[in-house]
Order: sequence, then C-alpha cells, then structure tokens
Amino acid sequence: MASEDDFHHSSNSTYRTASSSVHADQEALLEKLFDRPPPSLQRPKDRFHGAYIIFFSLGIGGLLPWNFFITAKEYWVFKFRNCSNPAAGEDSVGSDILNYFESYLTVASTVSSVLCLMANFLLVNRVPIRVRVLASLTVMLTIFLVMTVLVKVDTSSWTYGFFAVTIVCMAVLSGTSTIFNSSIFGMTGSFPMRNSQALISGGAMGGTISAVALLVDLAASSDVTDSALAFFLTADVFLGLCVGLYLLLPRLEYARFYLRPAWPAHVFSGEVQPPQDPPSAPSAAPGSHDSCIPPLRPILKRTAGLGFCVVFLFFITSLIFPAVSTNIESLDKGSGSPWTTKFFVPLTTFLLFNFADLCGRQVTAWIQVPGPRSKVLPGLVLLRTCLLPLFMFCNYQPRVRLHTVVFQSDLYPVLFTSVLGLSNGYLSTLALMYGPKIVPRELAEATGVVMSFYLCLGLVLGSACSALLVHLI
Repeated sequence: MASEDDFHHSSNSTYRTASSSVHADQEALLEKLFDRPPPSLQRPKDRFHGAYIIFFSLGIGGLLPWNFFITAKEYWVFKFRNCSNPAAGEDSVGSDILNYFESYLTVASTVSSVLCLMANFLLVNRVPIRVRVLASLTVMLTIFLVMTVLVKVDTSSWTYGFFAVTIVCMAVLSGTSTIFNSSIFGMTGSFPMRNSQALISGGAMGGTISAVALLVDLAASSDVTDSALAFFLTADVFLGLCVGLYLLLPRLEYARFYLRPAWPAHVFSGEVQPPQDPPSAPSAAPGSHDSCIPPLRPILKRTAGLGFCVVFLFFITSLIFPAVSTNIESLDKGSGSPWTTKFFVPLTTFLLFNFADLCGRQVTAWIQVPGPRSKVLPGLVLLRTCLLPLFMFCNYQPRVRLHTVVFQSDLYPVLFTSVLGLSNGYLSTLALMYGPKIVPRELAEATGVVMSFYLCLGLVLGSACSALLVHLI
C-alpha cells in the first residue's frame, strides 16, 4: 500500500491527484492556496493517540443513547402494557400504542433528523461549532435524565401522556444527536482521515455495545425496569464523558494545529481566484466570510459520486436490516433450545451485524482502497444488491408468496449477515471519509453535514421500501 506521504497532501487532502488533467491541476492549486499551513507550522504527532481515542469515544457517545433508546424494547412493552391496577380499557389503549409504536418512533426520528440537518448546514458559518456541539450534548443529556427518572415512575394512569412524552423526547434526541454527529464529523474534515475513521468506527461500537447489552439482559432475565435503568444510566455517563472529552480536545497540540483558522474559500468554479491577502496573513477578517451560508451547489457537484455511494449503501442495508433479517428463524427452532429460539435473532442479527460493521469500519484505518475517484467504489456498492435475494431465500417467516427456502442451514444467514455488515462498514466509511477531503478546507464542515444528509436519505428510502420487500416475501 502507498503511504500517506505518497498522496497529494494538504491539511485537508490525502487523495491522489491526476496531474495530467487540467481540472485536477486547478483542484491542486485551490488546495495549495486555501489549505497550505504557514511555513513556520510543523505538523505535530498525535501523542499517545489521544485525538484518535477522543474521536472514537465521541462516536460511541453520539449514537449509543439512540441505540439504547431502541434496544430497550421490552421496557416500552412493559410501560404501554402496565398492568398495575389498569383501568377498564387500558389494555386496549396499550395495544393500540404498541401496534404503531415503532412506526411513530421512526417518523419522529426521521423528520427531526432531516430538519436538524438542514438547520445545521445553514448555521455552519453562523453559530460556532463549540456552541452547537455543547448545546446538543446538553439537550441529549437532559432528555436522558428525564427518561431515566421516568423509569421508576408508575405511568399506568397516564399512558397516552407518557407515550406523547416519549415521542417528543425521541424526536428531540434524534435531532440533537444528528446535529452533534454531523458537526463533529464535519470538524474531522480538517483532520487527517484516520480521525474521521475513528469517529465513524465509534458509532459502530455504540451499536455493538447495545447489542451486547441486549444479550446480557436476555440471559439475566432481570426486572425490565432495572434493565432499562441500567441502559439509561449508561447513556447518561457516556454523554457526560463526551462533554468532558470535547472540552479536552482543543488542549491537545495535535488538535490545535488542525483546528487553526482556514483560508477563506471563494466560490470555486472553473477559474481559480487566489486570495487577495498576502500568504503571511493569518486569516480573513472576522465576519467577511463566516457570516454567509456555505455554497451548496459546488459541494453537491464535488460529492455527487460519493453521495450516490452513501445513499445506495444505506438504502440496501436498511432494506435488509432489521426488517428482513430479524424475521429469519432458525431451522431448528422446533427443538426448543434457547439458542435457536431466544438468542438466535439477537446473536445472528443484532450482535453479528454490528460487530461485522465495526470490523469493516476499523479496517479502513489501515486499508483505504479504492480511492474517491475510482469507478470500482460505486461498482462494489452496486454489487451489494445481490444480498437482497440471498436474505429473501433464507428461512424468513412467515412466508406468503415465496414459499421455497433455498438456503437450508443456519450458517447461511450468519454468512450473509457478516458480508452485509463488513461491506456496509468498510465501503460507507471510505465514502464518508473521502467526502470532506475533496473540497477546500473551510468547506469541510459543511461537506460533512451534506454527507450526513446522504446517509440519512439512504436510511429513509431503505426503511420506506423495506415494507414493500417484506410484502413480496
């Protein structure tokens, strides 16, 4: 493999340039003008991998609360079927809510995520990232503290009220989590790619931790409220840890180097417009550029190919996981063994997928091929479409239209889920990491928000079409 020094380097770029192309030469010149650090600055080393660990931990904290919110399914069933002296008709109320609870959660989280992504893009140059990150962490922590308190509160007398509070909390949590994750991801665009990889891998670790917690909960068979309390308290601790780690990050010499002010980026079209200030000028005058909205069209143009990859990757993944994969049963389910009944889906779906996804993302720390301009990357992304029929012809139950089960072994869903997770983790991390690297440095944060929007769009489309796929089976 080629080392990082073999790539065209700037503080925001580590991809190969095609010197034979005039357009590539213009891109290289843009990067030299906008991203070149002053000669007196030397790139410091990430001592003891401190920044890497911080970004990895922020990735965990950014998605762990949401994962725990979803993982505590038995807790929500208990709350909406609370049988402590239920009034007449209370069971029907709880049943009506439970029938559509996940749909309500999906709609609430999706709508708030999209709206907050749009707001975050508009506020990139208007509200400092420090304010956006700390404000979102504070709101997330407040929401979870409220939900933690409500765990031990008897809500049987106000089921609809508790349901409304839960939906509102989920919407606010999803929106603020989106602002936090997209802001931090945008910030890593000014760092070397290994820091973006750490943040993305941390998100996968959050999913793995929640899957392990679910298995421990099933094995222990403890009181449902105690399990939920443990989930929410753990999320509270991680969110508090994120606040401390984010405040610690600017104290690292390595982080201060990459967080320095960027050269102002003018509208980058076909012509290169060098900045008017001499190279020795530290930065543009405050408010001259930071007060305007980032240019969306050139960002979309630069990231169109990578954006397609991200959208299609998460479209295929959310088509299969969890709508199809969670309904694949063990062929030996009739044996009555707890491993083929109680633990089969948590092990072969949630834990295996999240662990494979984490491994795929972690591999990108050492291997980063194909590159952002390679046609192999979208080819591999399109190739994942073959996973759809493979999962459909496993032992999915109940089957209405496709009666034949082609893959007559429990090893097949294990293999297919591993491929789904590994390919999702590796290819999505590459595409997401490359995005902020192919634009001038001070547009990296806005580009990170756009890449997050691509991710959200893929998840929304896949989740919406998953019901149709299930209907075909």
